[in-house]
Amino acid sequence: MLNLLFPKVCGGCTDKLQGTEKVLCTACRHNLPLACYHRHNGDTMLKMFFGKVKITQATALLKFQKRGITQELMHNLKYRGQEDIGQLFGAWLGQELIDSSLFNDIDMVIPVPLHPQRQRKRGYNQVTKFGDEIAKALQVPFYENGLTKLTKTKSQVFKKRLHRFSSGNGMTDHYRLTNPEEIKNKHILLVDDIITTGATLENCASTLLEGTQAKVSLATIAIA
Repeated sequence: MLNLLFPKVCGGCTDKLQGTEKVLCTACRHNLPLACYHRHNGDTMLKMFFGKVKITQATALLKFQKRGITQELMHNLKYRGQEDIGQLFGAWLGQELIDSSLFNDIDMVIPVPLHPQRQRKRGYNQVTKFGDEIAKALQVPFYENGLTKLTKTKSQVFKKRLHRFSSGNGMTDHYRLTNPEEIKNKHILLVDDIITTGATLENCASTLLEGTQAKVSLATIAIA
């Protein structure tokens, strides 16, 4: 009865889901612009961090396209409470990483944090279920509170690239390790929803690496 009154719809196109479809309809799944750098072009994301911070491996599942299905999915995940989108892509990418030898020594998954004030307002961190599903697939701990964000900044996703770049500088003090001993000598998989200029992930990775003898790899749902 509940499904009759409030039918489940696709997170990409809002069409009613049919049969065994979950989160995305068959058409939207088929039309997803895959990146999957762990399968090929493995240094594509790594080049973004060359000379800035040492990243061991990096991948993104999807390509971000303005006014496309990925933008709609990211909006629904980030601003409309559809956390099942993150769960779907976490399980998907988690299985991909199991099959990839590039990520077979991950010890722990840590999400990019929101500022506590923003998380209270939104009610959730859009990266949590994505990261948790990857951790489950890799059979490693999910350290949700491994990093704390110290300062509140505006979302970078839909700003013009030049402005994003300039506003991304000087942000190295925005994050703090909760417990450095927890990650010492570990290989950390740092996860986020989308990578644009790479400034956020660079700063988080730098914080994780400082004085911990850790290694950091990256995984995101999408890349812009």
